[in-house]
Amino acid sequence: MRHSVYVVRCADGTLYTGYSTDVGRRLREHNAGKGAKYTRGRAPVELVYLRDAGSKGAALRLEARIKKMSRRSKLLLCAGRMPVRGHGSR
Repeated sequence: MRHSVYVVRCADGTLYTGYSTDVGRRLREHNAGKGAKYTRGRAPVELVYLRDAGSKGAALRLEARIKKMSRRSKLLLCAGRMPVRGHGSR
């Protein structure tokens, strides 16, 4: 089973990072108010970054690295102008 890491832009302009095996379903959940607690009340959300991470462990590590990034760095990542450091290592 493949796991993906994604970043969405919420209606209030904030960014949320998560992982899923079915990103389309997860986006529908976020927009229906049934996704993560953070995105409830911040819908609609828009997908701005998606990356296949392979295994669940790799997805969780990548998600953690992105969540530690500054907002500016996340925006650069979403624009394709910054790599995620350390991805694929271990």
